[in-house]
Amino acid sequence: MFENLSDRLERSFKILKGEGKITEINVAETLKDVRRALLDADVNYKVAKTFTDNVKQKAMGMNVLTAVKPGQLMVKLVHDELAELMGGDSVDVNLDGRPAIILMSGLQGSGKTTFSGKLANMLKTKRHKNPMLVACDVYRPAAIEQLKVVGGQVGVPVYSEPENKNVVEIAQNAIREAKAKGNDVVIVDTAGRLAVDEEMMNEIETLKNAINPNETLFVVDSMTGQDAVNTAKEFNDRLDFDGVVLTKLDGDTRGGAALSIRTVVTKPIKFVGTGEKMEAIDVFHPSRMADRILGMGDIVSLVERAQEQFDEEEAKRLQKKIQKNKFDFNDFLGQIQQIKKMGNIKDLASMIPGVGKAIKDVDIDDNAFKGIEAIILSMTPKERTNPEILNTSRKMRIAKGSGTNIQEVNRLIKQFDQTRKMMKMVTGANMSKMMGAMKGMKGMPRF
Repeated sequence: MFENLSDRLERSFKILKGEGKITEINVAETLKDVRRALLDADVNYKVAKTFTDNVKQKAMGMNVLTAVKPGQLMVKLVHDELAELMGGDSVDVNLDGRPAIILMSGLQGSGKTTFSGKLANMLKTKRHKNPMLVACDVYRPAAIEQLKVVGGQVGVPVYSEPENKNVVEIAQNAIREAKAKGNDVVIVDTAGRLAVDEEMMNEIETLKNAINPNETLFVVDSMTGQDAVNTAKEFNDRLDFDGVVLTKLDGDTRGGAALSIRTVVTKPIKFVGTGEKMEAIDVFHPSRMADRILGMGDIVSLVERAQEQFDEEEAKRLQKKIQKNKFDFNDFLGQIQQIKKMGNIKDLASMIPGVGKAIKDVDIDDNAFKGIEAIILSMTPKERTNPEILNTSRKMRIAKGSGTNIQEVNRLIKQFDQTRKMMKMVTGANMSKMMGAMKGMKGMPRF
């Protein structure tokens, strides 16, 4: 997302390139273009106007240091104002209750059920909580079954009463069950509803009053653009929710919802969904999102994702193997799988400063490692452990079994040998550097 906005903002800043100082004329010209860029990104008109007015006021009140060019100063001002527009600081979810109760709300098709599973998975794996999912969508066919599938994927229990249509009773019974079984977080998945459907809005309002949740989240599909902001306002007027969840940020969206929603409903964006996998959920950090919009990358989030997959004991084991030159294809495969768990490859690359723009038109397949994995998995356990025994006949069998050719098998073996030598050279370094070397290994994305 935000690619078009990033390009437009970059062109806007070029107006100030080469200017010796900031003047009211060149600032006005730049911000006129910035406002157009925001409107093209489906940002609310009033929000866009207030945004550019604030930047102009700050720009005209500043003396530019001789070491800072006017264009650079404008980028900083726009960055800071973007971060402020989206909330300034990240806001955590409230988990104070025993159990903590989180009520999900939103339109039909916004992704509430999937996000409920992602949130449960994040709380379980990163916060060491013991969550329970509650099926309170009693209208949509197979909604309960969908939540059970999602719960099974993340290893979280799902409470349901398929024959009961009273959502208040279901939720209250679930909370009692959670207390009895020691679940410290209860996530209540509800039916999607339209703000104009009075009966359905009354139902969720009654449910909220009955269970008194610690946190009410409004889930919105960011691809609906400005409509998402209008719907959020209507829901907030009825529910007074605590925070917003933006789903499908990895889709073809102009990003206007993310930039407008905080100002219109005065509630923080707490989480974003960034893909289909259950791990594809991020805490929303306004400053980091501003970095990405302005093409500065998001190296902090990239490091955090790497750390989540980093196993210290595994690193020590691998280091010993590397020192003895025993690093094999099993270890190689394990490292690839760790990288894949970090998320969408193009999304990861775009977090590196300067790379996002360079690869925006490059099609990076998420299955870039599939050919490599197929070749390794076509080897026998003995071959994976002892790569030196791979002779021509074995390579031909592996190529046939993996659906590749012998040239590709030879290329992988050569790359593996290069990686093993590289790792041997940096044995004293930590494993995160080794993973970085593997990710940048020449030729890997050819598969």
